[in-house]
Amino acid sequence: MKAFVAGATGETGRRIVEELVKRNIPVRALVRDLASAQGILPAAAELVIGDVLQPDSLAAALADSTVLLCATGAKPSFDPTGPYKVDFEGTKNLVDVAKAKGVEHFVLVSSLCTSQLFHPLNLFWLILVWKKQAEEYIKKSGLTYTIVRPGGLKNEDNPYPIVMSSADTLFEGSIPRTKVAQVCVEALFQPSARNKIVEIVAKPETPERSFEELFASVA
Repeated sequence: MKAFVAGATGETGRRIVEELVKRNIPVRALVRDLASAQGILPAAAELVIGDVLQPDSLAAALADSTVLLCATGAKPSFDPTGPYKVDFEGTKNLVDVAKAKGVEHFVLVSSLCTSQLFHPLNLFWLILVWKKQAEEYIKKSGLTYTIVRPGGLKNEDNPYPIVMSSADTLFEGSIPRTKVAQVCVEALFQPSARNKIVEIVAKPETPERSFEELFASVA
């Protein structure tokens, strides 16, 4: 297995890279700025220059990677096209190159509530709408996929167990980014994670379950 991570310098992406490195999985991290990425990412990660909005840069960056994890996301800005470009067009470009290169598994970090049009997050230039469109594109691509929809993302870790549920069943809650990273990487190893949308939050006073049990519990 050789992993490719898009959005590698983001708060969630960098934790995915760290989790892969911790498991001794070779990883290529897609970055736009080499100097700043070197200060963020583990030395064991191979840094490759590219941009999800420049499809021509992606095939060379992907190289011989066998799995792809996408943790890109539009940053809040005054650009109304940001979520469309990053969350939809960028993901679409990754899906297309993954398909062309025969990638074995595509893991996408999406968001809770992507099916809710009248969600407050859509006030940010329809960000959930474009995430949903990206999900649909992956589902129709023919690639083996896992779509991970986390609740509110927290930079601080906590000991709370993960709650995992099927699409459009969790509508509130939060989860540390470290746990999101663990779920994304674990999805590569769990046969029951394939071709599923999983929604995840972390809650106290919840029974601890193995990743195998969690993924198997989602229809």
